[in-house]
Amino acid sequence: MDQTAAAGENGHSRRSEQVSLTRGLSTKLLFLTILFVLLAEILIFLPSVADFRLRWLEERLATAAAVGIVLVESDPDSLSRQVQDDVLISLGAKAVAVRDEGSSQLLVVTEMPPSVDQHIDLDNTPFPMAMRDALSTIFFGGHNVLRVFGTVGESTKEFELVIGDSALRKAMLIYARDVAFLSLVLSLITATLVFYAINRIMIGPIRAMTRSMLAFAEAPEDPRRIIRSGERDDEIGVAERELAAMQTELQRTLAERKHLADLGLAVSKINHDMRNTLAAAQLISDRLVRVQDPVAQNLVPKLVRALDRAVSYTEGVLAYGRTQEAPPARRRIRLHQLVEEVQGLLGLEPETGIEFVNAVAPELEVDADSDQLFRILSNLSRNAVQAMAGQSGDAVVNRLTVLAEREGALCRIHIEDTGPGLPPKARENLFAAFRGSARSGGTGLGLAIAHELVRAHGGSIALVESHGGRTLFEITIPDQPVDLHLARKMLRHQA
Repeated sequence: MDQTAAAGENGHSRRSEQVSLTRGLSTKLLFLTILFVLLAEILIFLPSVADFRLRWLEERLATAAAVGIVLVESDPDSLSRQVQDDVLISLGAKAVAVRDEGSSQLLVVTEMPPSVDQHIDLDNTPFPMAMRDALSTIFFGGHNVLRVFGTVGESTKEFELVIGDSALRKAMLIYARDVAFLSLVLSLITATLVFYAINRIMIGPIRAMTRSMLAFAEAPEDPRRIIRSGERDDEIGVAERELAAMQTELQRTLAERKHLADLGLAVSKINHDMRNTLAAAQLISDRLVRVQDPVAQNLVPKLVRALDRAVSYTEGVLAYGRTQEAPPARRRIRLHQLVEEVQGLLGLEPETGIEFVNAVAPELEVDADSDQLFRILSNLSRNAVQAMAGQSGDAVVNRLTVLAEREGALCRIHIEDTGPGLPPKARENLFAAFRGSARSGGTGLGLAIAHELVRAHGGSIALVESHGGRTLFEITIPDQPVDLHLARKMLRHQA
C-alpha cells in the first residue's frame, strides 16, 4: 500500500514538472525574438534619423539656393519687404546669403537673430556627429537657431541659410513615430515567422521528447512509453534516436534487475530450507565414507562434488543478489599464503589430473581486502578447474597457474589455465551475470562478482588471452592512495 502511494506521489510530482506556457521555451523564444528585432531596429533608427535630418536641411538649402540664384541675377533691393518676407516664410528661414569668390552677400533677411546655436556644414559633417546632433535636436531642440551652409549641385557658390529648428524637430518626431510603428510591426511579423519556424523545427520535437521522458519515467516497463524516433538527419533526429536507444536499453536493464531482485528474494526464502537439506545430505555422505562397499566408495566423491556445486551455486546467487558489496577493508597481505588457501578450497586430488601451481613469490604483498581478494581468486580458479575437468587423457596437460608481480604501487595478478578457452558468446558477455557463462548450465556469477569486487578496489580485471590451450586473466589492484591531509596532520603531531 505504501509503495503504491509512493509511486502515485512520484507520478504526480513528475506530471507537475510539466512546463507551463508562460515559462516554456516557445514563449521565451517569442519575447527574445521581439526584443532582438527591436534592438536591431534601434540600431538602424539612429543612422536613419540622422540621415533624415541631413536630407531635410539639404532640401531647405537647395530651395534657398534656387531662390538665391534668382535674387543674385536681379536686384535684391528692388524686392519689397513683403516679397522678402514671403520668400523667407516659404523657406521657414530667417536669412539667406551667398558666398562667391570670398565675398558674402546677404540676399534676403527678415530679422537677424542675436546668436546662432549651431553651425552645420553639409559638405563636411561626419556621420557620428550627425547622429549626435540628430539626438540633440529630438530631445533638446525646438528653440535653437541653425546656420546651414554648403554647395548645391554643380554650383561653385556656397549658400547659407539661417533657420530655426522647430520645424525640423517636428518633422523628425513624425519620422521617428513612423519608423517606431513600422519597426514594431516588422518585429512582430519577424518574431512570428521566426517563432513558427523554430517552434516547428526545434521546440516542438524537444517538447515531444520532454513528454516522452516524463511518460517513460512514470512507467519505464511499458514498451509503449518509448519515444518513436523520426527520420531526421540533424541534431534533433540524432537526439531522438539516442533517447529511444537509451530508453530501450534502460527498459531491458530494469527488466533484468527486476528479474534478479525476484530471483534473490526467491533464493533468500528457500535458503534456510536448502541449508538444512544440504546439511542432511552431507551427514549421509560422511556415513557413506565409512561403508566398505566398493560401489559406495565410488559414488561418494560424485555425491560430494554435487553437493559442493549446489552450495557454490546458492552462495553465488545470494552474494550477487545483495544490492551492494561492503567497502573493502584493505590492509597489507601476503599473496602467496592467500593463494595456498584457494588451492586448499579447490580440493584438487591427484586423480583429478589437474595441477595447481602457486608461482607467487613468498615475499610479495598486496594492498587489498583479504576476504574479497580470496573470493576473486577462488571464483576465477574454480572456473578454470571446471573448464579443465572435462579434458581427460594421460597426454592432456591440465594446469592452473597463479603468479603475480609488483610495478611500483600496482600489483598485477595473472591466473592462467591450459583449458579449452572461452567460447565467443562468453567473451561478448564476459562479466554479465547469467550471460557470461562458458559452460552449459553455468550462471556466470563468478566473473560478475569478481569484476564487482575488483572495481571496488579501484582496479581492473581483463581477459588477456583465450584460445585452445591457454586462457589468461589479469587482475590489476593499485595500492590505496595516501590521505595527504591525514599524513600532514600526523607529521605535525609527531613534530
